[in-house]
Amino acid sequence: MNISDVAKASGVSAKMIRYYEGAGLIQAAMRTESNYRVYGQKDVDGLRFIRQARQLGFSLKQIAVLLDLWANRNRPSSEVKRLAQAHIAELNQRIRDMTEMRDTLQHVAQQCPGDADPDCPILEELAGHKNHS
Repeated sequence: MNISDVAKASGVSAKMIRYYEGAGLIQAAMRTESNYRVYGQKDVDGLRFIRQARQLGFSLKQIAVLLDLWANRNRPSSEVKRLAQAHIAELNQRIRDMTEMRDTLQHVAQQCPGDADPDCPILEELAGHKNHS
């Protein structure tokens, strides 16, 4: 398969396929005599794996570890679970951080009259002046 066929089959763009190849997440494609990349079903499967892991918010470094674990049929599932649980904890922290950001912005937005007056609690918050109620 050529890169456009693999992109369609995996749901990963050709640009990202080249990026993942350069990052070492997938093996460098075999090349034809005219230097075109040639891929197989194993590459499609790996790219689908990467796409799904990215959709779940795993970093490229975490995906590299997951790919190694996926390829190692002798690995204990506890390693995979530990990595997933650590990622869940990271996601929970990000959710808490984003909730705090939303709540702060929501509060200052409610304080802003949104009229012709130049005073704006939103800008004061961004400037680090927290003199609003």
